[in-house]
Amino acid sequence: MDLPVIWFGIAVLAWVLFFVLEGFDFGVGFLGPLLGRTDAERSAAVRTVGPVWDGNEVWLVAAIGVTFAAFPDWYAALLSGLYLPMVAVLLLLAVRGVAIEFRGKHDSASWHARCDAFLAGSSLLLAATWGAVLGVLVDGLALAADGEVHAGAGALGGLTRSLEPMVGPWAVLGGLAGVLLATVHGATFLSLRTTGVLRVRARRLAVASAPALATCAVAVFAAAGHPAVAAAAVLLAVTALAAWRRAEALAFTASSLAVAVAVVAVFTAHVLHGPAVLLPSTLGAAGDVTLRGAAASDGALELISVVGVVVLPGVVAYQLWSYWVFRRRVASGHGTPLGRLGAPVPAAAGR
Repeated sequence: MDLPVIWFGIAVLAWVLFFVLEGFDFGVGFLGPLLGRTDAERSAAVRTVGPVWDGNEVWLVAAIGVTFAAFPDWYAALLSGLYLPMVAVLLLLAVRGVAIEFRGKHDSASWHARCDAFLAGSSLLLAATWGAVLGVLVDGLALAADGEVHAGAGALGGLTRSLEPMVGPWAVLGGLAGVLLATVHGATFLSLRTTGVLRVRARRLAVASAPALATCAVAVFAAAGHPAVAAAAVLLAVTALAAWRRAEALAFTASSLAVAVAVVAVFTAHVLHGPAVLLPSTLGAAGDVTLRGAAASDGALELISVVGVVVLPGVVAYQLWSYWVFRRRVASGHGTPLGRLGAPVPAAAGR
């Protein structure tokens, strides 16, 4: 077996699961205050992710762990080149977790509003930061031939070398795409998991935002030529059509697949041709981090293969069980449920 290729596939799968699951988490986080007009509606939005948000973050641990164990040089290049953005991600995840957990500790509208503000801000910044990081994966880092990240000039060189990649064109485009994808994904999740007016507002937002994002994906495909980007555009179009038809499960499935293929497109942008490059160097091909060069030894890959066979299926099984347990819709307050784009529907249809 070609263990480096197998473990690259497992690493990509772990990152895909993280971004698919946390994608709607982040979207719900900053869409809740936008779509929820009352405290009850905003509370309903938070309750849709309340039982599962921490389980979703397990896949970040899994993805980083697999990347570190199977491709230590890749992990080292990413963390040394993007250490400040990664520190920001950890702090934002902490703020977000505290906002979710502490929101229900005090029954006060003002307390809820403050927690919602921290939740929305941290979720929006996380979506943008992760999107920018994925953009950097496509564009590359200033890696020298010895694997060191090229420092900026001056006394703040260590600081600027970690921030410079985050303001490049691909990083900016990735940050924007991250927010838009989280918007569509979060809206389809809310329309699937809530009732009443919150369900309708979320569905309307999915109908409005998915075609715009699909158009952006077509433009990126024209520039990059990666087939997965074209597939993401088609899936986003399906998302909009399904949301308009009130096929909410199909809309959420399509948006999940759109996120998945977008992440696959990023991680395979430089792997499918020539020497399989995991992270390109902006200083020249000599500094590229390649799949073969970054892989751990055969003995290490064999050892983690034994561990992975035991651990990863258990994580997947637990995740599926938790979503099955919390599969019912969350009521978004009192009032008559609304149907497609605002038309009243029988009460049974809103359940």
